[in-house]
Amino acid sequence: MWIVYALLAAVFAALTSVLAKIGIENVNSHLATAIRTVVVLVLAWLIVWMTGAHQGVKVISTKSWVFLCLSGAATGLSWLCFYKAIQIGDVSRVTAIDKSSLVLTILFAAMFLGEPLSAKVVIGVLLITIGTLIMMF
Repeated sequence: MWIVYALLAAVFAALTSVLAKIGIENVNSHLATAIRTVVVLVLAWLIVWMTGAHQGVKVISTKSWVFLCLSGAATGLSWLCFYKAIQIGDVSRVTAIDKSSLVLTILFAAMFLGEPLSAKVVIGVLLITIGTLIMMF
């Protein structure tokens, strides 16, 4: 089932970029990011309440709170940078660079989480990096 969610995430991420590029015209990129964030916040909390997941707030550990907050800060900074980049650049080129975060994620997962780097993964990372460089120039 994870692959279905991963594919849906990719579709929604693609729509996000295209819709944002259209919506950001003549709008300050930081304001646009704030508006997007409010929509995400409302949607996420609606789903949390509708599924009853809000009851899990009581049992979240301090460590989890810290890392979820750090993740949220990284997300916010990523969105602010992304919106500014698509406002002044081509969305297809910006998104190609943005999606190269996959390479960084794989490397960070190996360094910090101890996830293995097989030959297949290394080759994939190299190909993604080469593809990103081609898209940039």
